[in-house]
Amino acid sequence: MTDPGARRAAAERAARAGGEVAASLFRGDLAVETKDNETDYVTRADGEAQEAAVEVLRERYPDEPVVGEEADARKTVPETGRAWVVDPIDGSHNYVRGGRVWGTCVAAVRDGEPVAAATVCPALGDAYVAGEGPTERNGEVVAVSDRADPATCSVAPTVWWPSDRRDEFARAAEAVVTRFGDLRRPGSVQVALAQVAAGRLDAAITNVAVNPWDSIAGAHLVRRAGGRVTDLAGDRWRHDATGLVASNGAVHDDALAAATEI
Repeated sequence: MTDPGARRAAAERAARAGGEVAASLFRGDLAVETKDNETDYVTRADGEAQEAAVEVLRERYPDEPVVGEEADARKTVPETGRAWVVDPIDGSHNYVRGGRVWGTCVAAVRDGEPVAAATVCPALGDAYVAGEGPTERNGEVVAVSDRADPATCSVAPTVWWPSDRRDEFARAAEAVVTRFGDLRRPGSVQVALAQVAAGRLDAAITNVAVNPWDSIAGAHLVRRAGGRVTDLAGDRWRHDATGLVASNGAVHDDALAAATEI
């Protein structure tokens, strides 16, 4: 197996391992704590799922750094060299309330750019994976939608605007509903990006900086599915960018205009 192929396989194995742990505790009796705000939930499932994913990565790549949301994992992506990025449960708000829209996500990066990614959604029965080739869902190739008329498109304003930025949340919703046919908000950045990759959503937008564990895997899935991912300036998106606009490409200018209006 080539190195890109091996990293794609490792990302999927790690995401599945973490997802299995999270699924085993899903809808169980978990003590729930909050981190940065009143809806930024964390449970022991987050830590245990991350440990399971990292253990898989360490078996084959013991010397490569892991960027992760929980515990003492590194929080920034190295600008050079190879690394891994792990989000044990993206969509924690859904998870702790028994909602099915959440995923375990793993990305392999080289010099800050993703080269492989997996987003596994156990409660939905979906696993999205991409390496150098096209994005697959459950082993079948998927692609972004071909919708070019914004009036027919569904778009997600994504990430979370904290309590002191609720006016931006409102403007994000307005920017979407005045330009596009409908608004969807899955409650998980990574699942929203996976849905863009699979053509279930036509775009996902935000004007805020996005954590690498919330975004890198999904951005790679969208690109490998034929979509476009940029920052607010319309330049190629990177993990340290402000804002994220992911789309099928055909309506990217409209999605970008909506994001910059926020």
